[in-house]
Amino acid sequence: MSPRRIIIDTDPGQDDAVAILVALASPELEVLGLTAVAGNVPLALTARNARIVCELAGRPDIPVFAGCDRPLARALVTAEHVHGRTGLDGIALPEPGVALAEGHAVDFLVATLLREPAGTVTLVAIGPLTNIAAAFRAAPAVIPRVREIVLMGGAYFEVGNITPAAEFNIYVDPEAAAEVFASGVPLTVMPLDVTHKALTSAAWLAALRGLGTRVGTAVASWCDFFERFDRAKYGGSGAPLHDPCTVAWLLRPELFRGRHVNVVIETEGTFTTGMTVADWWRVSGRPANAHFMGGVDRDGYFALLTERLARLGAAPARPGPEDGLPPPPVGAGGGPRP
Repeated sequence: MSPRRIIIDTDPGQDDAVAILVALASPELEVLGLTAVAGNVPLALTARNARIVCELAGRPDIPVFAGCDRPLARALVTAEHVHGRTGLDGIALPEPGVALAEGHAVDFLVATLLREPAGTVTLVAIGPLTNIAAAFRAAPAVIPRVREIVLMGGAYFEVGNITPAAEFNIYVDPEAAAEVFASGVPLTVMPLDVTHKALTSAAWLAALRGLGTRVGTAVASWCDFFERFDRAKYGGSGAPLHDPCTVAWLLRPELFRGRHVNVVIETEGTFTTGMTVADWWRVSGRPANAHFMGGVDRDGYFALLTERLARLGAAPARPGPEDGLPPPPVGAGGGPRP
């Protein structure tokens, strides 16, 4: 069977980085490119971080395109309080040696979807949905050509993590999310209801360090860094590893449980802007538009991540300070679009 062709739309973020690494370690997936979007940190950093991760994986050939530097209709909200000032705080890694790919991420998305046979490209969205909504606005003809969008975002039973009602990725650009959810593209959604059950553990981090690789040490160090926030906020001994759920779904869908339900995004609520209104109990009468996950086999999930991360590189880990990476270069980014 030929590998599934994917584009990863991302705002790295330590958990985004893990998702990218797992995808690049998986022969079942062919990563056509990464499209960076502003989210966890501003675009200059997400575009930089995406290249750092590709090079850490030994895949500097993967093109990284800088995309939208702000939401469709709002000011940008970022999450340095979770991910640190660079988005990849936790271990020092070299600056990227490869330049950004030429052109805007939205143009890459449109051109790729028009070039490849219809129904062959899956979009893996692990940040705000600005780039994807902008591509759909720019070229509506690409919408029916998308095989599926697998995204991390939203919540139902777990409500919000950035406001009482909203999950971060959806909250940052609710207008973009509303357009994507209404697009008619098949959607698989990994909400907080799943990711809050995918908690890291001391044993898992020790196993990663035991790999003796730069990748294993980097992932363990990243998790150590962002766990401090989640432990303080939620209690417990681990932190949710959100974004890799999307890639794990593509590799091992049997690890997850969910329902096909209707999902709409609140864009005008006084207290609920960015809320993912998932009709879990099917009471609205609206047609289902998303496969909305509600459960995960945690042990199977982390076993899969470990097995894939172990495939990446055998070079010794490079030690670095625990307070983050060196300052980013000036001038990275993809321009003011949209």
